[in-house]
Amino acid sequence: MNWNSFVFVILLTLYSASVFGAQVDTLVVESKVMDKNITNIVIVPESNTHTDIKLPVLYLLHGYSGNAFDWINNVPHIKDYADAYNMIVVCPDGGYSSWYFDSPIDVSSQYETYITLELIEAVDDKYNTDVSSKARGISGLSMGGHGALYLAFKHTSLYGAAGSMSGGVDFRPFSDNWEIAKRLGEYNTHQTLWDENTVVNMIPMVIGKNLKLIIDCGIDDFFYMVNQQLHQKLLDNKVEHDYIERPGDHSWEYWKGSIHYHMLFFYLYFNQA
Repeated sequence: MNWNSFVFVILLTLYSASVFGAQVDTLVVESKVMDKNITNIVIVPESNTHTDIKLPVLYLLHGYSGNAFDWINNVPHIKDYADAYNMIVVCPDGGYSSWYFDSPIDVSSQYETYITLELIEAVDDKYNTDVSSKARGISGLSMGGHGALYLAFKHTSLYGAAGSMSGGVDFRPFSDNWEIAKRLGEYNTHQTLWDENTVVNMIPMVIGKNLKLIIDCGIDDFFYMVNQQLHQKLLDNKVEHDYIERPGDHSWEYWKGSIHYHMLFFYLYFNQA
């Protein structure tokens, strides 16, 4: 995209955001795999309330200790972005410290199955969605950045594009943090589980696949080095991806900027010729 086209898209975004008003729903889904009800936020473009056009869906994951309301509370402009880019945005509740995989040691934390099977089915049943993988993307921040890539790498038939903002894409250097050991066991006794469930080791799953990727991280972020390493491994394995690093740390101030890049990335993917 040249600069003039980019400016046109941004102007179109601002104009559309001033005209439409997205609808914010609370969707409660019964998770059979975890035997509980889970609350999710769903943002529906205003245009979709008046038509039967099936829309693409972006799943947007929160970070450690967060919940389904994190994105809408901290970046309320995502309602404008949903309108401007005409896509449904789903913000799941991924638990306090699930890291978005099915824990092999904690049956109460089975969020891979929940999101890939139960939540997608519930969203597609209730909303006017395009159910093809080319119309489904996933992204997230921090723990959710890891989760988005983890789920997309393992389920390339479900997602056509994936992103990560400040993602914990290799959590092994941080084995004492963020309750990861509650999901995988202590690192010194369960190293194989840690190796198998960290994103940086999952690149072989996407070699030769048509999964579009965007990865970004602030240069002052404690996850900066592991994101650089992921970027290099993707290059070494000739896996195409967009990579962004810019000033910033592990904060909502940074992610408020990141979401601009990610929403535009997914918009262009969903509307490619």
